[in-house]
Amino acid sequence: MAAHLVNRIGRNSLSYSWRVTGLLALLCISLFAFAAPNPTATDDTRHVLIRDITTIEGVRENPLIGYSVVVGLNRTGDSQQTQFTTQTLANVLQRLGVQVPATTIQVRDVAAVMVTASLPAFARPGTTLDVTVSSIGDAKSIEGGVLLLTSLHAADGQVYAEAQGALTLGGYTVGGNGNSKVVNHTTVGRVPAGGIVERDTSIDLKHLKVLSLSLRDPDFTSARDIANAINHEFGKELASALDSRHVDINIEQSGAASVPTLIAQVQNLTVSIHPPAKVVMNERTGTIVMGGDVKLSPVSVLHGDLTVEVTTTFAVSQALPQAKGGKTEIVPETEVRAHDKPARSFQLKEGANVEELITGLHAMGATARDIVAILQAIKAAGGLQAELEVL
Repeated sequence: MAAHLVNRIGRNSLSYSWRVTGLLALLCISLFAFAAPNPTATDDTRHVLIRDITTIEGVRENPLIGYSVVVGLNRTGDSQQTQFTTQTLANVLQRLGVQVPATTIQVRDVAAVMVTASLPAFARPGTTLDVTVSSIGDAKSIEGGVLLLTSLHAADGQVYAEAQGALTLGGYTVGGNGNSKVVNHTTVGRVPAGGIVERDTSIDLKHLKVLSLSLRDPDFTSARDIANAINHEFGKELASALDSRHVDINIEQSGAASVPTLIAQVQNLTVSIHPPAKVVMNERTGTIVMGGDVKLSPVSVLHGDLTVEVTTTFAVSQALPQAKGGKTEIVPETEVRAHDKPARSFQLKEGANVEELITGLHAMGATARDIVAILQAIKAAGGLQAELEVL
């Protein structure tokens, strides 16, 4: 057998690491599935205006959309491969009395864009709109461009506004030849007050007999309280809660001078709301948002941390000069290390709140993603008295 001399002339580390984060949710929930009321708990009601939690049914914005081109770019527009840009520019010139073949047009200073805007409620001809302009070709930037006259259509295909004007961007591009810097989006811009409403879309409130309020967050208690507040203000039964989202008001019985006067009076009334206990979690980012009124049943959480690391290094095994038939080989050497930290635990008593839970989890060294998994386990065991929403 030929003798070999192992010469470690280099170590190329190729590491394979597995981190096994042990989330042992040892949940000792009491015999009661739900926490008993805490006599020392604070009142979670909030006083808000009706206008902040409701909208008027039928009074809303409508989206508008249009297609056009942006001109005046500094050689940052669409390339010749973007054929619809050249065709659009040729059509625009043709309407202006200029006959130019689309194949001969250079579009480096032109970019095809989609134009969007929102048509507000009660908009009348002459009302101005802010419009957003977005490139749909391969333009590098629309900075410094001017939007040509654009017709804005609604879902019914009718033209409700026209838009035109110079663009404003919240970013920029500098440099070139592989050495450039881009700040924010340079292919999306805005034209402040660049749109003008051309069609009357206002609603005639004079013929309304019933005014309907829609709650942004459906809740039977809030709907009842809104109806009671309105009836108490007018001294008569003119409002009724239809369901958890709608409250109807009889306009004729209100005795108000006009519908806008009635709406203004109703919207400035104050009601008490009871926010629902809810926990919202985003597993991708580890973000957790919880209300202070979230309650927990008695629970014990055990959190352990086990880390297993496998590292492979490569050494060169070189044959001795006097050895016959020997050859140089690369030999892998694997090293396995395991670290198991002692488990940490904490306990929560009856009626514990979110602050106590987060304080205990942070004391255990739990990360945001650890807390997500722990809360899911607590909810599955019936210890979390709140709605759990995972994004």
